[in-house]
Amino acid sequence: MSDTLRDRLRALPAFADTLPTFDPTTAPARADELFLQWLDDAIARGVAHPHVCTLSTAGPTGHVTARTLILKDLVDGQWVFAGARSTRKGIDLAANPSAALTFYWPELGRQVRVTGEVEELASDVAAADWAARPAVTEPHNPDWAAWALRPTEVEFWQARHDRQHVRHWYRSAG
Repeated sequence: MSDTLRDRLRALPAFADTLPTFDPTTAPARADELFLQWLDDAIARGVAHPHVCTLSTAGPTGHVTARTLILKDLVDGQWVFAGARSTRKGIDLAANPSAALTFYWPELGRQVRVTGEVEELASDVAAADWAARPAVTEPHNPDWAAWALRPTEVEFWQARHDRQHVRHWYRSAG
């Protein structure tokens, strides 16, 4: 008798054997400070591509889409990312500037979810990002944009083997 897909999925390990611990009572007052601590920890532990995240948007029809991209910066509590305005993400953000970023570091059993409003940044920020991309052949791309997500909520999630996962939220008053 062969295993069902459900059986095969249940047999896969959910988390690494060793997970870091997280005590929310020791968390800094600002979400961006804790994020940088977790990001630095992921880098120090050799997590592959710790700056990669999933951007979720909803466009003019309300349908939700998601894609992976690279975090470009974290400035004044704003998560910065970039891409072409003509892509689905650009079209979605122009129609509905609400979005979410999700970072997942499976080796650490950690996830960070950042939700809020997105604004397009000045063209010089986008131009600088475009120029810094590897293997750029065109000196300028007028379709390239940089956006900043100003969070209304940031959730930090730490897995535990006993499934008593630890969650810690930061919410804006506005």
